[in-house]
Amino acid sequence: CDYGLSRRFGIPRSLSMSAMKERSERLRAIRAIIRANRIDSQERLLQLLEEEGHSVTQATLSRDLKYLKVGKISDGHSGYYYAIPSEEERRESERHYVQDFQRGYVSIDWNQSTVVVRTFSGHSDAVSLAIDNMGLEEVLGTLAGRDNVVFVALKEGVKGEDFIAAMKRKIPDLEID
Repeated sequence: CDYGLSRRFGIPRSLSMSAMKERSERLRAIRAIIRANRIDSQERLLQLLEEEGHSVTQATLSRDLKYLKVGKISDGHSGYYYAIPSEEERRESERHYVQDFQRGYVSIDWNQSTVVVRTFSGHSDAVSLAIDNMGLEEVLGTLAGRDNVVFVALKEGVKGEDFIAAMKRKIPDLEID
């Protein structure tokens, strides 16, 4: 839960912080379960999470797996199992996304809740995917235009300047005109 949703629905902010802590603990549990077991299905992972006291929906689990960049790898015989990338693999993947972003973006502009990234022709999909996969907490989602623009929806309460600061943490030499 973000603070904006808490205000809108009258949920005390302490519950929002509690939900963030719960998610963080759940993500740690998912990592530990996957590292300790050969998990071949979300159903099995949901069962093991439940045994550890984490009750979640399949949709939430799917989002968590995507956030953690969990993939399925072959067991060498006839099946696949979940695996979490190593820290080195994660950094390498992020380097590729940063390169894709830098290769494709032309300029960035923003207002209160939306960022517009202009791209070179044909690069909007790659730039959108790069932003989605950089793990920026400020971003609600992206929408790639047909050819040369990406719209970035920011989470409630996040300003364009916050997005730029987050991008500069990921890409220190990012130039904003």
